[in-house]
Amino acid sequence: MTASWGINRFQNEPPAGTTIRLDFAPNRRAIRPPDYPRPFLTPTHCPSCGNPATGKFCSHCGAPLGPATCARCQATLSPEARFCHRCGAPVGAAAATGPAPGSRPDRIPWLIAGISIAILLGVIGYTAGRNSHPAAPDMANNGAPGGASGPPGQPPDISQMSPRERFDRLFDRVMSAAEQGDTATVVRFSPMALAAYEQLDSFDADARYHAAMIHLALGQTPEALALADTLLQKDPGHLFGYVIRSQAAQQQNRPADVKKNQAAFLQHYDVEMKKNRVEYQQHRPVIEDFKKQAQSAAP
Repeated sequence: MTASWGINRFQNEPPAGTTIRLDFAPNRRAIRPPDYPRPFLTPTHCPSCGNPATGKFCSHCGAPLGPATCARCQATLSPEARFCHRCGAPVGAAAATGPAPGSRPDRIPWLIAGISIAILLGVIGYTAGRNSHPAAPDMANNGAPGGASGPPGQPPDISQMSPRERFDRLFDRVMSAAEQGDTATVVRFSPMALAAYEQLDSFDADARYHAAMIHLALGQTPEALALADTLLQKDPGHLFGYVIRSQAAQQQNRPADVKKNQAAFLQHYDVEMKKNRVEYQQHRPVIEDFKKQAQSAAP
C-alpha cells in the first residue's frame, strides 16, 4: 500500500508498512523577500555652482558633493564649506596653492636677485673708484742713485715728489732714453718734463740746463738757445751756456758757431771750475767730455 503524503500534512505517525513519498510541491511559487521602499534622496546645493544636485557629483558643474577633507589638517569638511573649521585653510584650489602657516617660503628667487644686485653695485663702485682716482703717470729715473726703480717701461710713481724732484726724475728719464736711441720714450716723456719745469718755484742754472737739453733731444734748437742766453745773462761765463750753444749749432749744421762756443768754454773753464758750483759736480762727466772735444777741435 502506497500513500502519498505531503510534507507537513500528517500530524500522527503513518501506519506500519506504509511507503512515504515526500512531495516538494514543485509548482509552488518561490518565496521572494518583501519589497522595501527605496530611500528618498534629499537634493542638496552644489558648493561650487549653487544649483540643486543629488548624488556624489553635481550634474551642472561636475563638482564633488560628498564630504571633503582639508588638504592641510585632513579634517572632514561639509560639502558647502569654503574654509576649514579646524585650521582655517581655504578649501579647493586656494588650499592647494596657498602656503601653509609656519612653512618656509621659497627663497631662491630672492637670493638670486640679492646676489645680482650686490654684484652690480660692486661693479659700479669699482668703476667709479677708478674714474675718480686716476693713476698719475710714472716715470723712471734710470740714472738717479737711490731712486726707486721698476721693470723696464714701468717707472716708479712720482706723484708724491716735489716739483723739482719730479722734474729731475723726468730729465734723467729723457736723457737715458736719448742715449739709448729710444725716440719713442723721448717723445713721450719730454712734454711731461717741460711741464714739470714750468711748475718750479724758482729757476737756477741747473734747471735751465736740464730744460735746454730736453729741447735739444726734441730738436727744438730755438727754445734751447733761448735758455742758454738766459743762463749766460744770469751767470756770465757759466759753462752750461756754451755747452748748450755748441750742441744747438751742431744740430743746425753751423760749424763756425760750434768752434766759437768751444773756444769760449775753454776760456772760462778754469775760472768757473774754481767756483765749485753744485751743478758742475753733478754733471762733471758731461763737462769733462765737452772739454776733450773742445781741446781736440782747437787749432
